[in-house]
Amino acid sequence: MTIVYSDQRHTQPHLAWHETLELHELTAFQSNYLMAFKMDVPDIKDPTLRALYAETIDAVENNLKELIEYVPKAPTIAHRNSADDLTGFYGGQLLIFAKTAVRNYAIAVTETATPKLRETLTRQLNKAIELHAKAFYFMYERGFYPSYNLQKLLTNDVMLAKKALSM
Repeated sequence: MTIVYSDQRHTQPHLAWHETLELHELTAFQSNYLMAFKMDVPDIKDPTLRALYAETIDAVENNLKELIEYVPKAPTIAHRNSADDLTGFYGGQLLIFAKTAVRNYAIAVTETATPKLRETLTRQLNKAIELHAKAFYFMYERGFYPSYNLQKLLTNDVMLAKKALSM
């Protein structure tokens, strides 16, 4: 079976919903870590690691600048002013950690042959799932993660990315 890919450009009035959601995930993830990296740099003593952080910060800043150019092409978007409160940042950092932990534990469980280790990893996976739920509802209830409102979700992403870029 041969698959032929067209190189024709398809022009659409907006991004597709699924790619908009991926745009959200990448923007939120990178914005959160950019802020953390920038806060961490002053404490890093090793010059090689400090240089690696600086390189990473530059790369993530460039990523975010490129990504936020696509946000106006999302199916819907609105703008609102941001506050200096970092509660959303800290909650988002915890949510991203929990989500990543769930993914990593799920993969680890599938790679484990030792029954006792599998039990341990499964127990820890379940705790990571519980942490994710707690972090998600913390964010959701306070309006930091409006998961059922794509317009607000993207607006928050843009604000977070701009805040991370301005640090």
